Amino acid sequence: QVQLVESGGGLVQAGGSLRLSCAASERTFSTYIMDWFRQAPGKEREFVSGITRSGGIRTYADSVKGRFTISRDNAKNTLYLQMNSLKPEDTAVYYCAARTTIQGPYEVWGQGTLVTVSS
Repeated sequence: QVQLVESGGGLVQAGGSLRLSCAASERTFSTYIMDWFRQAPGKEREFVSGITRSGGIRTYADSVKGRFTISRDNAKNTLYLQMNSLKPEDTAVYYCAARTTIQGPYEVWGQGTLVTVSS
């Protein structure tokens, strides 16, 4: 089973940028539909963004549309989330997740990386 490791989180000021990475452990990374989720303190985990196997379709939560960009490099087995114009409301632990079909459940999750946006 693929393993996922997120990185790139940290502390930034409002209006700043971060790029998160999600590194996959196996070469079959390209067969997975990938998504980013986040969970803020005291809140439920929420969907942030998703991308299909070859990157042909990208989806975003309304709260991040226009500010965040999801991408993937299948040759590097890596998923990215470029986050611009960050707001304090973006503070959360960010997770990447993988599934083999759009209809199926998420099969593996990363450990998460913390993003803190100060005002």
